[in-house]
Amino acid sequence: MKEYDLMIVGPATRDVNIDYTGEESRIVGGAVTFCTPAAASTGAAVFAAIKAAPCDEEVPRAFRLPKEDMAVLPSNYTTEMRNRYFTADREKRDAACTAQSGPVLPGELPPVTRKMTHLAGLLYGDFPDELLESLKGQGKLTADIQGFLRHNENGRLVFHDWEKKRTYLPYFDILKADAAEAEILTGLSDRRAAAKQLAAWGVPEVLISYNTEMLAYDGRSMRAYPVKSRNLSGRTGRGDTVFGSYIAMRILGADMDEALRYAAACVSLKMETPGPFAGTRADVEAYLKAFY
Repeated sequence: MKEYDLMIVGPATRDVNIDYTGEESRIVGGAVTFCTPAAASTGAAVFAAIKAAPCDEEVPRAFRLPKEDMAVLPSNYTTEMRNRYFTADREKRDAACTAQSGPVLPGELPPVTRKMTHLAGLLYGDFPDELLESLKGQGKLTADIQGFLRHNENGRLVFHDWEKKRTYLPYFDILKADAAEAEILTGLSDRRAAAKQLAAWGVPEVLISYNTEMLAYDGRSMRAYPVKSRNLSGRTGRGDTVFGSYIAMRILGADMDEALRYAAACVSLKMETPGPFAGTRADVEAYLKAFY
């Protein structure tokens, strides 16, 4: 049986994106959709476990993976999101959820041999407590905190602190948050202070994304690299791209500094083109040489 470096788990989405000019586009999105190609581009062996309606055949086609390297975890619905952006840099937006997939249950995960599992969530409820309990001790576990803070309240997306954070944060070997999510968790607006607080609560390694830089902290040292995108036409998927490439580099043996530097270059390059990252490791390394 093939052994994978990384299994990425989470709901795919049907996205309707409306930019600040009013132009509308429809894509297959979701954290798992953006994480997977960024991770695979490093050379890591990646398996995608995608929560979606089995009848939604366009979803697995969007992953550009061999069939044996992915599985669709059945759901009555594929999550549907509607994003309206108010600025050219896509930093200000209004998001709504018109349908949400069912939770990922422990018995649904395929018996894939892997070194790391990443929970690429979108909404509270994607990953129930019993899933976290079942994954504890089964190799390294990473997560995007978005899937534990962002709630679907009758279609409105509202962020709330995670009631069980002190119980479950120590389950994660690496945790990703954006600056706003880190503040919700810790009450601290300073990104570096928030990273230290999360480490004090038992997270061994933290990555915090921001529009100008990517920051990582491992309880001993802190590193940051700037975002150097020449345009922001591909802003959607920023956090998922940086974290997918980061955790893949870490599981391949890169230290925190090397992994963060690579991930900052990968996401900078990705944001210059809409859609999931479609480049190669050689493309990222060329970008590193040119801009870092």
